[in-house]
Amino acid sequence: MRDLLDLLASMRFAIALLTVICIASIIGTVVKQHEPYNNYVNQFGPFWAEVFDKVGLYAVYSAGWFLLILAFLVVSTSLCIARNTPKILSDLKSFKEGVREQALRAFHHKAGGTLALAPDAALQRVNELLTAQGWQARAQVRANGTMVAARKGMANKIGYLAAHSAIVLICLGGLFDGDLVVRAQMALLGKRAYAGGGSIADVKPEHRLPLANPTYRGNLLVSEGGRAGTAVISMSDGVVLQDLPFDVELKKFIVEYYDTGMPKLFASEVVVHDRDTGAKTAATVKVNEPLIHHGVAIYQSSFDDGGSQLTLRALPMKGRSEPFTVQGTVGGSTRLSKGGSDADALTLEFTGLRVINVENLGDSATPQAAGSATDVRKVDLSSTLDKHLGSGVKGSRDKQLRNIGPSVGYKLRDASGQAREFNNYMLPVELDGQKVFLAGLRDSPNEPFRYLRIPADEQGSTDAWWRMAQALRDDEMRAKAVRRYVAQATPADKPQMAEQLTTTAQRALALFAGAEHVVVPGGKPQDSAPGGLPALAQFIDTTVPEGERQRISEVLLRIINGCLVELANLSREQAGLKPLGSDEATQRFMTQAVMALSDAAFYPAPVMLQLADFKQVQASVFQVARAPGKTLVYLGAVLLIIGVFAMLYIRERRLWIWLAPADDGAGVGGTKLQAALSTTRRTLDTDAEFESLKAALLHDATPAAATAAAPKDTP
Repeated sequence: MRDLLDLLASMRFAIALLTVICIASIIGTVVKQHEPYNNYVNQFGPFWAEVFDKVGLYAVYSAGWFLLILAFLVVSTSLCIARNTPKILSDLKSFKEGVREQALRAFHHKAGGTLALAPDAALQRVNELLTAQGWQARAQVRANGTMVAARKGMANKIGYLAAHSAIVLICLGGLFDGDLVVRAQMALLGKRAYAGGGSIADVKPEHRLPLANPTYRGNLLVSEGGRAGTAVISMSDGVVLQDLPFDVELKKFIVEYYDTGMPKLFASEVVVHDRDTGAKTAATVKVNEPLIHHGVAIYQSSFDDGGSQLTLRALPMKGRSEPFTVQGTVGGSTRLSKGGSDADALTLEFTGLRVINVENLGDSATPQAAGSATDVRKVDLSSTLDKHLGSGVKGSRDKQLRNIGPSVGYKLRDASGQAREFNNYMLPVELDGQKVFLAGLRDSPNEPFRYLRIPADEQGSTDAWWRMAQALRDDEMRAKAVRRYVAQATPADKPQMAEQLTTTAQRALALFAGAEHVVVPGGKPQDSAPGGLPALAQFIDTTVPEGERQRISEVLLRIINGCLVELANLSREQAGLKPLGSDEATQRFMTQAVMALSDAAFYPAPVMLQLADFKQVQASVFQVARAPGKTLVYLGAVLLIIGVFAMLYIRERRLWIWLAPADDGAGVGGTKLQAALSTTRRTLDTDAEFESLKAALLHDATPAAATAAAPKDTP
């Protein structure tokens, strides 16, 4: 038992525990805590996600091993305090005036000499000097002299007690305010985590914590105009609900942004409805300015969408269907049928609405961003070095921050549960001199969004491109466009070329539209490109000799571009619009339209949803916390500051001065003085302080005596 207590009370054991806790805290900071398990699987993979789950890295601060280490640290530090407190208190009371005068010669800081004063006068002078310099002194009269013991800087030992007590208080406060109490209730009172969905009011009592719960920390989401009184506490295997003694009603949510699009201020104007008394308390909750009500702190944590109403225009990407309108609410879902059976139906989930999207468009105007190679004749060495040297806050390029308007996020989930995520912008964005609509998609949350760029027409809409896409899917429209193109492209002196040109144009346009597929030798049907420019490239690779591919590629591209121009004009005629012009803006539009039509062949969804209108409803996310341990943590923080500063900047010093009658043999009296200084740390300040003190003590000593009393180790 004695060996065990020695181990627990040892400094090395406490430092080892503190090191492990620090490492665990770093892990808990880097790895998001209490996230859904699927998020960890996507981030780490199935194997490591399961390993980390077994270790408890997804809830580090409530893991059993972490709490056990924390408890051992509390015990170890408490034993250190209990072991050293009696000795420290004894040292605080003791002046250690019982030191022998012979022992003073063994100290590093020592001095000696003979004063031309009587012993009583010398003692009085020493007392006055020590009092003036802030020393606490006590004299012990002996038969052959007087020993004066003085001390200074005794707060250093108090700093030791304060720092160690702070560790204990902070750990206890952390245990009280963590989810240890919640887990204890779940283990002892039969409470269980809830892993389902639905309304909060329908959750059964076994998933709810009582009002008398002494400590908790959860989130409360309240939409504008709504009220809520049940907080959600996230656990590793679900959530538990904490009923509050009041309801929070959100009157108005206020948010302000920086130029970069980051939130600068968000605050909530709330009314707290007390359930017991019915009293209403109006307040404004801001970040770092919580509202305290009945011992429960209400913090402004974040903000979210409170169920904004969306109106979307659905553009079918396959077949000849007409656009239609879809309405929904953020957080809700609806079903889209793409076939006759339920197996072909898709679930449309409305995931989010962002009204402000500030993006850096500075790189889009640079040649590097456009994909061109660097011109070595324009490389400026000095500016290149300046990008990598100098201030660390400088960017490598000038930023052009611009709000590109609202965007909508949604998911299309098939019958098997697999979903793709989409992010489409409402307004066109100017990129490389052409205004385009950005339609983003990704197959996994770990991937970045890939964007389809749809060119905006003269009306600032996608209608012109959409009409081209519809006409491209129509066999009759393609044939009419080919005839128009052949009539213009056939030389007047070579009418026999019309038939061959017609065949080539029809084949190329059908490949581009995806109406005809290339048969890959030795391949499977799914190996064929669904359309667009890749289909033409696949056709050239499989049918044209390698030496002729470059020339045939250029010919086919001219044919495709000419046919698509005629196709665009045909679609405009049907809409009652005049044909396209031949200016530079038309060329940019057609170039981007051809690329968008080619990329649209690979669009994995049957429809693309474009945000047409919305009514924003904001919501505020509050963190509600009852934290009785915070008083201990605050007290521990104050003690820790006091203790660290006391131990670092206050040095304990003890001084002994021996005064004895002196006789030089001629009958001339005096006082023999021997002084020594002891300190916990030898520093230059201590050396200077002792030299000053020695000079003050021996300033009237006889030269010979002063020289003889010099320290033996003085060079």
